[in-house]
Amino acid sequence: VQLQACGGGLVQAGGSLRLSCAASGIVFSINIMGWGWYRQAPGKQRELVADISSRGSTNYADSVKGRFTISRDNAENTVYLQMNSLKPEDTAVYYCNVKLSRTYYWGQGTQVTVSS
Repeated sequence: VQLQACGGGLVQAGGSLRLSCAASGIVFSINIMGWGWYRQAPGKQRELVADISSRGSTNYADSVKGRFTISRDNAENTVYLQMNSLKPEDTAVYYCNVKLSRTYYWGQGTQVTVSS
């Protein structure tokens, strides 16, 4: 299983970006338990940004509630993260993951930089 994340970039504060993460090599999509987006800023630990279960229930970090939206396309095995009203403190490398049965797979990360 491989995950390819894209959509990062440089944006001014208040702007928007949409990240996507496509998974390949998944034989049985029914084994997908959920997807997640995490981020890691320089000198900080990786933290959960948002996740979405196989049933569609979502969970967000308090710092992004009301600004970020996670969604998925089951047919394409892809997860998205719509990020609005971006702040400089959102600057980080963003990673996606997918949980298949009991195993997590991670993407390579995409850089998001928000200038003030």
